[in-house]
Amino acid sequence: MSAPPCLNPRTKEETAMTTIGFIGLGIMGAPMAKHLVDAGHQVHGFDLSADATAALAAGGGKAAGSIAEAVNGADLVITMLPADPHVETAVLGEDGVLAHAKTGSLLIDMSTVSPQTSQAVAEAGKARGVRVLDAPVSGGQAGAVEGVLSIMVGGDESDFRAAAPVFDAFGKTVVHVGPHGAGQVVKAANQLLVGGIIALNAEALVLMEASGVDPRLGLEVLNGGLAGSTVLTRKMDNFVNRSYDPGFRIDLHHKDMGIAQNAARGAEVALPLTAAVAQLVAAARAQGLGDRDHSALLAVIEGFNNRKET
Repeated sequence: MSAPPCLNPRTKEETAMTTIGFIGLGIMGAPMAKHLVDAGHQVHGFDLSADATAALAAGGGKAAGSIAEAVNGADLVITMLPADPHVETAVLGEDGVLAHAKTGSLLIDMSTVSPQTSQAVAEAGKARGVRVLDAPVSGGQAGAVEGVLSIMVGGDESDFRAAAPVFDAFGKTVVHVGPHGAGQVVKAANQLLVGGIIALNAEALVLMEASGVDPRLGLEVLNGGLAGSTVLTRKMDNFVNRSYDPGFRIDLHHKDMGIAQNAARGAEVALPLTAAVAQLVAAARAQGLGDRDHSALLAVIEGFNNRKET
């Protein structure tokens, strides 16, 4: 794990959290929870899908029938949910995490939400004696499965140090980036970059194919030079095969681009390329691709050029 020197050595308190409530066992949360089980933590997981909780139990975790059951007695609670409304309900709701979390426990929200939501959760947690971190991740489903996520963390540094053993289980690059909400700002920056890189790779592929160049060969040589990226490495097969089974859905990237644009307005900065990428993502969603992988931006670019592939 890549982290500041202050993480070592860890105190006894910082390594003692082993009972974890995990809320949200989707395509990201499920492998993350399994890594925690494999690392020796006792994980009580809850999801609206009974199949998801059953899978956790089959892998050595414990299936919880409610948020209250997952959180009860936990030293640490992790939420990994789709968007702001889900976090607001699951954390701040009448029967949510903060209604049941024990005093002194640590809540890590790893969802991608607005900085304002993270700050509101932190304030509500403080009022109830619960420490809070916002820790959104980058790396997609593959990164979650492989345990190599990049994690950007906002909150108090002492809480960040305390959470280090948990982040170790599924993170490769873990950085404390600032106060509450800062993790979400960095995640917004991440998402505008990922969207832009996907869109430009799609345009490069369309150009190469229209010029008679084999797309895979072209993308491979590009990926070996300065134009190479983790995004292209992860998405090359999607592009070449027009395979858009979701690793990260257009619907979620659309939500994230909205967060990025709102953050830009709040910071009073102009991000014109971000606006253009946001429109491409919105176009993909409008064309019925919301449940497809964000590499489906290629289909939008092909549509502009009347070059739809079968």
